[in-house]
Amino acid sequence: MTNKREYNKRHGFPADESHSKPELAKISKVKKSIIDDVYDRGVGAYKTNPASVRVKGTFKKDPKASMSKKLSKEQWAMARVYSFLNKVEGPKAL
Repeated sequence: MTNKREYNKRHGFPADESHSKPELAKISKVKKSIIDDVYDRGVGAYKTNPASVRVKGTFKKDPKASMSKKLSKEQWAMARVYSFLNKVEGPKAL
């Protein structure tokens, strides 16, 4: 299960619904500035270690795949935000 799906399930949203950073801050009660910092670190991680970026539609790393087949830096950063929020909220019943 992706971090976004886990987050959405926890909060009763449709599995593939996307949220903006301000919406996530309001729902999770985490300051938007913290969410912005996590997002920026995700973009930085994307730029400094592109080999770790997953291929679109899979959970697999493929260092040899072209960047056009991998998640964008924005997608990678939002995945980090959802992962962070899931960790902050803890293992609540899904």
